Amino acid sequence: MLVIKRKTNESILIGDNNVLLREPIEIIISEISGDKVKIAINAPNDVKIIRKELKETLEFNQNAVTNINKDRMNELKASLKKIEK
Repeated sequence: MLVIKRKTNESILIGDNNVLLREPIEIIISEISGDKVKIAINAPNDVKIIRKELKETLEFNQNAVTNINKDRMNELKASLKKIEK
C-alpha cells in the first residue's frame, strides 16, 4: 500500500502507458475540512468507480440471494400468508 500526503488541489495519477487505460486516473484532493477529505476523480468513462462499502453490500446481497434456504423461505411465505388473513 502506498501512503502519501497531499494538500488541497494537489493530485496523484494512477496508471501509465503500461496499463490498459487510454489515460491515467487522476485523484485530486478537492477539500479538507476537519476529519473529512473531499476527493475528485478524473478517469476514463469505462473505468467503474464505486465506494468500497457499496461493493461490499452488493456482494453480501448477491451471496444472500444465491444461498437462500428453501425451507426458511417456505416458513416466511407461510408467516406472511397468516399476517394477510
